[in-house]
Amino acid sequence: MEILGKEYGYVVIVVVVYCILNFWMGIQVGKARKRYKVYYPTLYALESENKDAKLFNCVQRGHQNSLEMTPVFFILMVLGGMGHPCVCAALGLVYTVTRYFYFTGYATGDPQNRLNIGKYGFLALLGLMICSISFGINLLRQ
Repeated sequence: MEILGKEYGYVVIVVVVYCILNFWMGIQVGKARKRYKVYYPTLYALESENKDAKLFNCVQRGHQNSLEMTPVFFILMVLGGMGHPCVCAALGLVYTVTRYFYFTGYATGDPQNRLNIGKYGFLALLGLMICSISFGINLLRQ
């Protein structure tokens, strides 16, 4: 496996850690479904039908937003990590930690709480974009 270099293993590990976080968030949504009585296939609760709709919807939205961002995160990790595996692994870990705080902040029922620490995840994504661009430029220069 000399094609990628052994440091790429850090990238792989961070991607798997993020997957574990996403599974955990999904479990939290399942618990919220039971607690707030929002049954499948309903994606979001209606305030006119459920007094706890906002609380459930905040938990659901925290997870949904993470799912929406997953493809961007993964592709930037995979591509950027090919050229800068240690930097991307560190940025990916920062992103993963901020997603945890984004989710737990959102799950409080006050959407503004998602940004306390969660907002810094976009800086990690910016760093991953820079690494991916750098990798692409280095490929073109060969």
